[in-house]
Amino acid sequence: MPVPLDSPPALRSYNPFVVLVQDLLDERSTVPFPPGETRFSMARTQRFAEDPLSLLLESYERFGPVFTLRLFHANAIFALGPAANHHITVSHASNFLYRTSYFRDLMGFAGDGLLTTDGDFHRRSRMIMLPSFHHDRIASSIDVMLAETADALDSFVPGSRCDLYAWTRRLALRIAMRALFGLDPDGDTARAIDAAALFEQTLSFYARDYALRMLRGPLTPWDRQQKATRALNRLIYSEISRRRASDERGDDVLSLLIDSRDEDGHAALTDTQIRDEVMTLMFAGHDTTTSTIAFMFYELARHPEVIARLVAEQEEKLSDGRPTAAQLMGDGLPYLEMVLDETLRLYPPAWIGPRRSIEPFELGGQTVPGNAFVNYCSWASHRLADVFPDPESFRPERFASEAKSALPKGAYIPFGGGSRTCIGMRFGQLEVRTIATLILARFAFSLPADFHLEIRQMPTISPKQGLPMVMRPRDDTA
Repeated sequence: MPVPLDSPPALRSYNPFVVLVQDLLDERSTVPFPPGETRFSMARTQRFAEDPLSLLLESYERFGPVFTLRLFHANAIFALGPAANHHITVSHASNFLYRTSYFRDLMGFAGDGLLTTDGDFHRRSRMIMLPSFHHDRIASSIDVMLAETADALDSFVPGSRCDLYAWTRRLALRIAMRALFGLDPDGDTARAIDAAALFEQTLSFYARDYALRMLRGPLTPWDRQQKATRALNRLIYSEISRRRASDERGDDVLSLLIDSRDEDGHAALTDTQIRDEVMTLMFAGHDTTTSTIAFMFYELARHPEVIARLVAEQEEKLSDGRPTAAQLMGDGLPYLEMVLDETLRLYPPAWIGPRRSIEPFELGGQTVPGNAFVNYCSWASHRLADVFPDPESFRPERFASEAKSALPKGAYIPFGGGSRTCIGMRFGQLEVRTIATLILARFAFSLPADFHLEIRQMPTISPKQGLPMVMRPRDDTA
């Protein structure tokens, strides 16, 4: 029976233990699997949870670009490299589903947003939101980004240690609330909660052990996530209700969603559907920026020669350290753009792309079954030595214009690819350029000598212990 256009298909079950059994039953008819490690192993599962990058790169060397790893209860197929990325995200994207892949785990807080839906419902939702991400709409956000970043920079105490990761999360969330949704982060409803802390609490659920994430009931990680989600829901639903009652609208995504209409002139989305899209975009609209800024400044602090070149570029091109809209939107700061590209190569925030195949297919000399968990991984693909020589080194020059254009299709995919490329990609890039430019114009910075970077895997990758930085006014270092 076809599913109505106004709702995505429900999962067969939302009970994690029932889902586990269903996965095991599905796997019995999902053969053969590509070569790999297919026997149950909690050690392998734990290693993937703690250090997936080294496991995937090691498996690539052992088994080739398409291989199988049994993680916890199920076989997961991984496909690495440019050809695999292009196959999954572009040329054969219609053979893969999001909703029944590991993206189903995001429904606990994102609901039926862009990340967890497929088909007509996804296409319609994306088309409704696309006008908010057109060039002119994004450019109109620059003043908000500049003002919020300048205010946030005033909070730095010269010579003291700050957590740049936590600082950026608060800043990026304020920008997303104002620029994307027309929400006042200093309004009574928003001030009653700490949205940045709530998102951290919500997303940290995905960094817990697999077994713990299956538990329900009081004091479990799931309970902690749901409490934070409910608090964020109150903020979102309150604003939807206020906008509907007052007819107040703005040039923002929330207004667009509320006013969307179907062919008969009726509201296209329910309050719940609007909430799901807002929650998804609030997450994606600040979390990817947060991790990208943190990893960028981690690498910059370890490469003073790159900082020197960035500062020289600013001194040549900026007036009083303040970038123009044209410089931030175009190619006005080319070396900063190369630094951003190289940061996203080493640390793509959306590090893995879970899918579920529909029909069997051939890839990399292997037969991949239908109804199987299939994943591409930009984090691992971006570190293949046969694609990016000396892949562990931070070398922005690999993204100089000619070198970047010479990369094979699918080699560089920090925001996915094809029709499901991240809808907020340009907004996020603009935000990173703005924040990075203003920090570099005003401050010098260094890592504490005792800091060692550890990476955690949530829906995005991020510094596990935050990013401590010692900030000093740039004038003091002249």
